[in-house]
Amino acid sequence: MKISNGNYLSINEIADRYLNFSGTAQAPEKSGEEKSFAEILSDKRSVLEAASGLNFSKHAAERLSMRNIRMNAEQLERLSDAVEKASAKGINDSLVMVDNLAFIVNTPNRTVVTAMDSNDTTKDGVFSNIDGAVIG
Repeated sequence: MKISNGNYLSINEIADRYLNFSGTAQAPEKSGEEKSFAEILSDKRSVLEAASGLNFSKHAAERLSMRNIRMNAEQLERLSDAVEKASAKGINDSLVMVDNLAFIVNTPNRTVVTAMDSNDTTKDGVFSNIDGAVIG
């Protein structure tokens, strides 16, 4: 499948460039049709969720894409393990740090609400509405 904007040749290239993840789970592709950005984003969310056992909100998936946050399989595993630790301690809304990445996670739902990296200038380093933090 070719994407008409000319910058990418395949969905796999998008995954490699923005997620740095080459998992085996793939969402079914449309035959003979171009996919919209929303469909591509949804497909990539499915791959992340299948690989980590976590849910990624639409907002979080958009932030990963917009901020060029790339996660490898080892980082996804550490994020998932950190969410398990937070859940075991009774934390409901957690800040999870993995390397230079920060994630706000609703632990009962195992849902990543948002994501940012250390280069993100939209935040001033203050995280509110959390009741715990885990460094993964």
